[in-house]
Amino acid sequence: MDEQRDTQKGKYVTFKSGNEYFGLKIQYVNEIIVFQEITSIPESEDYLKGLINLRGKIIPVIDVRLRFKQEPFEYNDRTCIIVINVKDTVVGLIVEKIAEVVEIQEENILPSPSIGHADKTQNQYVYGIGKVGDTVKLLLDPDKLIKDEDISVAEQAEENKQEEEGVEES
Repeated sequence: MDEQRDTQKGKYVTFKSGNEYFGLKIQYVNEIIVFQEITSIPESEDYLKGLINLRGKIIPVIDVRLRFKQEPFEYNDRTCIIVINVKDTVVGLIVEKIAEVVEIQEENILPSPSIGHADKTQNQYVYGIGKVGDTVKLLLDPDKLIKDEDISVAEQAEENKQEEEGVEES
């Protein structure tokens, strides 16, 4: 396991959201799947798009653009779901498109700037800025991206869905 961690050290999956490119430590990423049908959860936050069935496991999905208070976008054939494991919960992140997997050395990661954000909304999810060649990637903190209440809403919805399926089978 330590050997696997070493090969993942400094590696980030990068994706596009709006005009920005974001990076997510590869150790959080379980898999990347094509966009699929989502069952919506009534009375949840707009960015919590709903639930998907991933090989029998029900997981909540979050639209990253809406989470960052960016303009919504129309899902297309480039739209992907990055399945991550955070806070002992599996969550899907809907992103416009996957860019690449890059390696960012520790010395090329700068702290997130606080200039221009009096309320720090953008920066609350970004822990650093990774320099990759001539470009920069905003590095996300998945723990801050996922709110505990999002997880409990999704868990409740999953329990309700399983109960309904149990009723249908009897």
